[in-house]
Amino acid sequence: MRDLLRGSLAGSLRDLSPDDRLAAAWPVACGSALAGRGEVLHLDAEDVLHIRVTGAEWMRQFLDVRSQLARDLARISGVALSGIHFEEKGSARAMPNWAPRNPKA
Repeated sequence: MRDLLRGSLAGSLRDLSPDDRLAAAWPVACGSALAGRGEVLHLDAEDVLHIRVTGAEWMRQFLDVRSQLARDLARISGVALSGIHFEEKGSARAMPNWAPRNPKA
C-alpha cells in the first residue's frame, strides 16, 4: 500500500513548488510515527531540506534514518536533495530569522 501511495503521490505533485512537494511527501516517506515529530521548514539554495524536530529523543530517530529518508523524499517528491538538516525545536538553530544582536547598533 505504501508503494502505491508513493507512486500516485509523485504524479500528483508535479505542479507544486519544491517546498510544497516535499511537505506533501513527508508523511508518506517517513510514516505516521516520525511524521508527527518533524516539520518540513524549507529547502535551501544548496538543496538541503531543513526539518524541525520536536526533541532530542526524536532527533536520534531521524538521524538514524536520514539517508533513507532523503532518498524516499527525493523519489516521492521528484525534488533533488543533497541532504537533510535536522533542527531541534526550541533551540536557536531552529529559528531561521534569529541573529545575534549587534551591540553597536
